[in-house]
Amino acid sequence: MQVLKTKAAFRAARAGFGDLGFAPTMGFLHEGHLSLMRRAKTENGAAAASIFVNPTQFAPGADFDRYPRALERDLAMLEGAGIDLVFTPDAAEMYPDGFDASIHIGGVSEGLEGAARPSHFDGVATVVSKLFNIVQPTRAYFGQKDAQQAAVINKLVRDLDIPVQIVIADTVREADGLAMSSRNSYLDPAHRQAASVLYRAITAAKALFEAGERDAAILRAAALRILASEPLAQTDYVSIADPHTLRELDAVGPQGALISLAVQIGPARLIDNLLVG
Repeated sequence: MQVLKTKAAFRAARAGFGDLGFAPTMGFLHEGHLSLMRRAKTENGAAAASIFVNPTQFAPGADFDRYPRALERDLAMLEGAGIDLVFTPDAAEMYPDGFDASIHIGGVSEGLEGAARPSHFDGVATVVSKLFNIVQPTRAYFGQKDAQQAAVINKLVRDLDIPVQIVIADTVREADGLAMSSRNSYLDPAHRQAASVLYRAITAAKALFEAGERDAAILRAAALRILASEPLAQTDYVSIADPHTLRELDAVGPQGALISLAVQIGPARLIDNLLVG
């Protein structure tokens, strides 16, 4: 496994490979990340990962400085997953003096997480564009847990004609249903136990849908009732949205729906979602 810190070094190493699967990360890896790595390796001739805590997707006062980091542990995990190339730039390498470009993806970026964190998806779209230009992957792998991010990246690739196939993999969950996330490390035992309420809330809405309910307000209310039963949970939003446009629905039609939510549990803001229909 080659670990490369500069764009020039990565591009030189990349030249030795044909088809390349790529999974960009901010590190502090868990089984959700590793599932993407294994799929990237299996479905391509070689696989690459990046580890870069991207400052431009954090709002002022957000958790950039305390975002968990464990580079040596992460590299050992990537080697175990059979990754061939790892790009580990620092901020100066990605954003040199004078850098002032930004990519904005309209529509799908503007509600939900985009409303809560207005600059977040501009930072995501910009860094992912740069990584695609550097890595030149055949396929790039992302998790369904970050459903809005996946929608933004799919639109980025489509609108800007970036020649990479986007693969969205199923969310990997803990035994109690909590979606795996690096931010779960912020939770103490009481908050960790409380965090299982997210999955219970979205599955309550899903169960109503599967029983025939199509009124989005009733589905939202079912999830909100579950969340309200947990005193440590502070709900930001519950959404029943079109899975392609992410516009809120009054009723779920043949297109199905994305059930998603964001909840503050102690020090961690957690998100989760399920697709129905």
